[in-house]
Amino acid sequence: MLNITDDLDALIDILPPQVAEALRQRANNFELLEVVLDLGRSPEARFPDEEAILGDREVTQEDIEFVISRVGEFTTDNRAGIERTLHRISCIRNRQGRVVGLTCRVGRAVFGTIRIIEDLVRDGKCVLLLGRPGVGKTTMLREVARFLADEMNRRVVVVDTSNEIAGDGDIPHRGIGSGRRMQVPEPALQHHVMIEAVENHMPEVIIIDEIGTDLEAAASRTIAERGVQLIATAHGNSLENLIMNPTLSDLVGGIQSVTLSDEEARRRRTQKSILERRAPPTFDVLVEIQSFSRVAVQRDVAEVVDAILRGYDVPAEIRELDGEGNVRTVSSPAGGRRALERRGEPAPATTFSAGIAARDRRILPFGVSRARLEQALRQTGFPGRIVDGLDSADALITLRTYFRRKPQTLRDAEDRGIPVYVIKSNTVFQLEHCLLSMRTEKAGDPVVAALREAEEAIGQVMAGTDAFDLTPQNAYIRRLQHMLAQRYNLSSRSQGKEPYRRVCILSSGTD
Repeated sequence: MLNITDDLDALIDILPPQVAEALRQRANNFELLEVVLDLGRSPEARFPDEEAILGDREVTQEDIEFVISRVGEFTTDNRAGIERTLHRISCIRNRQGRVVGLTCRVGRAVFGTIRIIEDLVRDGKCVLLLGRPGVGKTTMLREVARFLADEMNRRVVVVDTSNEIAGDGDIPHRGIGSGRRMQVPEPALQHHVMIEAVENHMPEVIIIDEIGTDLEAAASRTIAERGVQLIATAHGNSLENLIMNPTLSDLVGGIQSVTLSDEEARRRRTQKSILERRAPPTFDVLVEIQSFSRVAVQRDVAEVVDAILRGYDVPAEIRELDGEGNVRTVSSPAGGRRALERRGEPAPATTFSAGIAARDRRILPFGVSRARLEQALRQTGFPGRIVDGLDSADALITLRTYFRRKPQTLRDAEDRGIPVYVIKSNTVFQLEHCLLSMRTEKAGDPVVAALREAEEAIGQVMAGTDAFDLTPQNAYIRRLQHMLAQRYNLSSRSQGKEPYRRVCILSSGTD
């Protein structure tokens, strides 16, 4: 069973009297998320399903000063708190630096959330928690710190950047148990405090919230390599997001482009320039938090990253926590795939998570040899069939030369949301690779296809090509492609005019 403590009275007591009184009259304060006080506007209470006005009187500067005088000092990230609580007070300043708005967020310690991942943290492995904002990453991280410090009797140090894990003030909140807390004076210094924690305090476990920079990723690797168990959260909703994030991909081993021999490329049924994991991952286990009572677990990050880079879709282990506090496994990965991969045999792509549904794809070849596409379908065993018109198609394959000219058929396909797959040359090999990619790409997602094209270009340039033009993309996708090139220390530039503006990948010595 989950046990929730929120010290709500401490938060209500710092509010202006008329706001506090209006809030106390509400019956659903156990669901309160935050109270917003903006100068010249009515005070507002926010709940999961509603926003409630707390009186008709507008917030004055005196009201804001009333709250400021009752909380801790605001740091460089414009956050403060209430001592020995988990509540967070964030301010909005005007151009002169005067506070004109406050967001008073309720902090809750939820005891019992550790049950769903208890076996993972108990084993001493490094665990990375992912999830969308507000899903409960920090809450679970806090409970992990308490469990390892109190129940496992390990030396735990919490690196607390904005006092969200252990609360405001010099005495940490009881939510981290007997774990020790190191406060970070400025967010930009988090990586320094991470290393200091290892060097000065001999921890067995380090807890970190929100790894978000190259320096923090590097510090995380240093910590893990010294044999210290690392439990942390990071931005991103899935492992695939993390792999494609140039800043954070090092947490899961990083990626690099390698060139295969002709024989090896044929054996793998892939192109010669491919992406592979660069190093062992910092974290052994990845947990995607979907809610307090449901998570998706990848137990072997190295193995899963390798499979994803080879085009396989590896399902996660889904766990749920029932009302009695018991953990049950809803589904788990099939073991056959990993056995095949260890023997070097290609395993068929599955559709357990976000892949395309396992049904026949209706493919329209545009400027592509129909006979060669039929041959590629037979050789790959891809569940698809060729159609003659756009009305009956749910995918279109075309050549890069056609895609750049954007004839009416391609424009119509994009307008209808039909995914367009672009190949470089009209060969069976290119078509086979395209079909294998379609197994794992999410239908209609142009970002995935554009980044894969950029990765292929990077491989070509690193193999000796001076420059490589990509297909035209919008500004957002071009920016992602530039970032990917930068990660491999290559130059890139945008050229052409909209809507045909595209990225050109250059070798590091090309102007």
